Amino acid sequence: AMPEEFAQVVANLMVNSNSCTNMATQRAGLEALTGPQDDVVKMVAAFRNRRKLIVDGLNAIDGITCKLPKGAFYVFPNITGTGLQSKPFADYLLQDHGVAALSGTAFGSYGEGYLRLSYANSEENLTKALERIAAAVEGARPNQA
Repeated sequence: AMPEEFAQVVANLMVNSNSCTNMATQRAGLEALTGPQDDVVKMVAAFRNRRKLIVDGLNAIDGITCKLPKGAFYVFPNITGTGLQSKPFADYLLQDHGVAALSGTAFGSYGEGYLRLSYANSEENLTKALERIAAAVEGARPNQA
């Protein structure tokens, strides 16, 4: 629990941040919601393509399975088929292959056997990352990563 004085200061800041939105911000929000949506349509299509690319690419790697996410721009592939543990493999991916992944255990003990990867990147970089992940799985052995 946080000290009462600190909690009050944070509460005061939050009131001003959330309830006193200035006019310029309100107008920008209105324009974003009611103005042309062409860029939104393009962005949604780009993320849909990236999502397909990363899910298909992960599913093509021996020992990894990945379901199509329905929410944010993250995938949560199951790596149990590789025989590798989440945290050591995530560290190995970053240190030896230059791919940033978060261990599933960062979300609790039930996350063992999973990684979290973002697909908020270019298709070119995602393709490179998938190649590196495949090489990492190929080069890693259980309890050595």
